[in-house]
Amino acid sequence: DFSRVLAGPFATMLLADLGADVLKIESLQGDDTRQWGPPWLGAGDDRQSAYFLSVNRNKRSLALNLKAPEGQAIARQLAAESHLLIENFKPGGMDGFGLGYASLQADNPALVYASLTGYGQTGPYADRPGYDFVIQGQSGLMSITGPEEGEPYKLGVAISDVIAGLFAAVSMLGALRHAEASGQGQHLDISLFDTSIAALV
Repeated sequence: DFSRVLAGPFATMLLADLGADVLKIESLQGDDTRQWGPPWLGAGDDRQSAYFLSVNRNKRSLALNLKAPEGQAIARQLAAESHLLIENFKPGGMDGFGLGYASLQADNPALVYASLTGYGQTGPYADRPGYDFVIQGQSGLMSITGPEEGEPYKLGVAISDVIAGLFAAVSMLGALRHAEASGQGQHLDISLFDTSIAALV
């Protein structure tokens, strides 16, 4: 799990809850949400973010410097031994570390590789970061939330992230079933924008 903040960690939280052995790869500074609060669990040096804990339960964690050859080598070795991989860098971000799908799939043809972004791997908005607040507005979700005659309202929860995480987990399980049957993995392209529109039914 190379993802951070919410959508990707929510997906792997679900997989971990179902029994997957999830190894969360963090930067040397750790996932940003480790510093988000309140609420907090504990105090002083033992204080931990409830936000971080809520979506990273049942996971192991490893800090790697993906900018260093040593960190990249460890990541490649882990990917070669894994069934699933998820990342939420901007398109091409993992390629910059030598950890893109094409590179890792050569060593592990059955690898299911999920890329979770704001707007997908291609298209005019592909290079834009995906923020839940913006996606709620662009998808139309905010236009149907709040008073009928009033301004659009943002949901109190980062719902676009949660929806994308749900789609990612289901897609990864489907692709895993295919890989088990065929020996062939897949590169899954999952975006907050697409999944938020889909959730509007």
